[in-house]
Amino acid sequence: MKKILLPLILVAAIGTLQAQDKEVMGKYQSQLQQLFEKVQNAPTDNERYLANEQAVELFSQAFEEEDSQKWNWQFSNYVSVLRSPDKVFTIISWPVVKDNGEYECFGFVQAKGKDEDDDDAWFAYPLHDLSDEIINREESVLDADHWLGSVYQELIQTSYEGKTYYTLLGWNGCSMLTQRKVIEPIQINPKNGKPQFGQALFKRDKNRRRIVLEYNKEAMVNLRYEKQLSISRENVRTKKDGRTVTTQVTHETPEQMIIFDELEPQVAGMEGLFQYYVPSGKEMAYVFVNGRWELREDAQGRLTDTKLNKDFKPVEKKKPAYQTINSEQ
Repeated sequence: MKKILLPLILVAAIGTLQAQDKEVMGKYQSQLQQLFEKVQNAPTDNERYLANEQAVELFSQAFEEEDSQKWNWQFSNYVSVLRSPDKVFTIISWPVVKDNGEYECFGFVQAKGKDEDDDDAWFAYPLHDLSDEIINREESVLDADHWLGSVYQELIQTSYEGKTYYTLLGWNGCSMLTQRKVIEPIQINPKNGKPQFGQALFKRDKNRRRIVLEYNKEAMVNLRYEKQLSISRENVRTKKDGRTVTTQVTHETPEQMIIFDELEPQVAGMEGLFQYYVPSGKEMAYVFVNGRWELREDAQGRLTDTKLNKDFKPVEKKKPAYQTINSEQ
């Protein structure tokens, strides 16, 4: 499918839809909801993919409607709709689960750009999941036509020295053996709204464009963005009785961070076979510092409420969001 150009001159970036536009978009919403129920619950691959094909086409038509970017899409957890806080783009993503337990993801990015007269316009790009063809998953810069398919759960907007950065947290059920979570930086071309997936934002790891966590299908792995206490230790030298004494001082600072579980193979010698990977019991974190995601090892995700801030215990593992279909069906 070709990208959809929406040559719309905007009076305001995001405003209120007119009554007639609301009626039109409401019809798209209703029809899409019915189709996604089939995508989720239809008993065969053919029926699910037919409904999905119709949903993709209907989305394409909806994005051609004037002021469609103002519509607040509402679906069940099966379909993720995330809009950047600055309202520059919306990303919609969802999975199709095959009879053999494999997942294929679909989606759209609708983003603001410029038309030929340099006026604000909106563009829509369908996303094509080519996960199986991407060899260097953590190092590749990807686009809408070559996408590491994910259902995105969070969209993080950060800034440094006047530049805005976006980072997505996503999940994919993959296969009967493994599932995957990703930390995915995304850029939007200000001219044509075209998305680029992957960016060198990871400090001291210049070749890494995204973080990919692939692990056992039954394992529970945390990946979330929230404010937690960041623990750091500093060696401080002081003079005492004419001698220099080194003491370690612990600092606890509340910071927004991406918390995730470190993974390791359950059985020795199974490195690289991700169906054997499970959480090691150790938490890691990325904190956005000076325009880069900086890794903090031995992170301890804890509540900032001092009454609850007792001896640290690992966070209870949760089942992945959006996994609403039994892969054995």
